Amino acid sequence: MSYFKIWMAQIRANFLILSVFLVLIGLALTIKYPPDPLLYHFNFFHAGLLLIGVVSAHISVNLFNEYSDYFTKIDFNTIRTPFSGGSGMLTSGNIKPRQVLTVAVVTLLLAFSIGVYFSLMAHWIIIVFSFIGFFSIVFYTRFLARFMLGEVFAGLALGTLVVMGTYISMTASPGLVKDSLLPSEVTWLSIPPGILTALLLFINQFPDMEADREGGRNHLVIRLGRKRSAWVYTAGMFITFTIILVLPLTGLSSFWIYLALFPIPLAVKSSITAIRHGDNNAKLIPALGSNVMAVLATDLLIAVAIFIEML
Repeated sequence: MSYFKIWMAQIRANFLILSVFLVLIGLALTIKYPPDPLLYHFNFFHAGLLLIGVVSAHISVNLFNEYSDYFTKIDFNTIRTPFSGGSGMLTSGNIKPRQVLTVAVVTLLLAFSIGVYFSLMAHWIIIVFSFIGFFSIVFYTRFLARFMLGEVFAGLALGTLVVMGTYISMTASPGLVKDSLLPSEVTWLSIPPGILTALLLFINQFPDMEADREGGRNHLVIRLGRKRSAWVYTAGMFITFTIILVLPLTGLSSFWIYLALFPIPLAVKSSITAIRHGDNNAKLIPALGSNVMAVLATDLLIAVAIFIEML
């Protein structure tokens, strides 16, 4: 493998599109709800900076996680799939742990610096979001995943808060009252992406359950077992699409948001497969693939629906 391909595998580049779609939702909502329709000008520099910050944070958590899993031997014992089990770059010797740690720290500091910038330029609440993200990245493996908090913080830091933070960073000013930062639709539309990110991590832990337990983790899949976890996953998908279904009926969103219901068959497929074959890694892999497509497609279609509404 070339050095470039090794690093693309190491940072899990194919999964970084999730960060792009989350920022896209926030940017779409920025266009829909500008602070002053007559005077507001969309700041493309800030949009690009936000994208760099969120993607950097995503890279950082991927690298910290794999660095930790290398030394706890988790990645030596996992059954690697296209969606779980690590990249294999460290365990195969293609890259050195020190290199991974260095890039993890650099991308973390870059993301946090961008958060500090927007806390000064937009609103102080962004520094709170940044600290939550910082905490989630640094302490995911060594603390959060050991006390059944990993899924919650993943959904919050790489889901809901990205959508909210993008909108606030693009529209707020330092003196703005906290209660007026977010329109109701922005708040509600930030919830499904958060749940979906949590579910993405949740179901991807099924194949790694035994290796994670031996490595000292105690996440929800370990605590509940695969069978009950499959039902929790299904309930999470049901809640996600129910929120999307209800929003136009309450007047909080337009009916264009129903575009985001199109991935439901993928969610149903992954849920049924997880319930039936949660203990069979070979048969579970299609569910992991369907889940990834359901998560990414739903996030993307939420953004697309908002953009279409603005035409």
